[in-house]
Amino acid sequence: MKILGILSGGYRATLEEQDDTIVWISHMLRKAGAELDLMLRGSAVNYVVEGQRVGPLAIGGRAQQHAPDVHGQVAGLAEAGARIFVCDSDLARYGLRDRPRLAAAHVVSDDALAGLVSGYDRVWHW
Repeated sequence: MKILGILSGGYRATLEEQDDTIVWISHMLRKAGAELDLMLRGSAVNYVVEGQRVGPLAIGGRAQQHAPDVHGQVAGLAEAGARIFVCDSDLARYGLRDRPRLAAAHVVSDDALAGLVSGYDRVWHW
């Protein structure tokens, strides 16, 4: 069964969990044998942009030194065999169309979305 996960909200719980929970569960499902690919929409398209750095966050005397590397997690998912898609109109909306991005990211136009989705048995929207 082919599954397409569509992730449209970026950076949910990334400081608390040190990763994006949907990217993480996608990794786990791939490791368990699921044929799962991931489409990034909305603010999640930023995950494929190269050169991201997150500095430490300090609250009072406590500093969080280990920022999440969501870009690296998406790259790892691609290396595990998942196809990574990003919507061209969302890249444009966030001013990311011309930014260097993960080589494995396939840019999909709005016109091609229906055809892409129809190639999957299940579509999960997160």
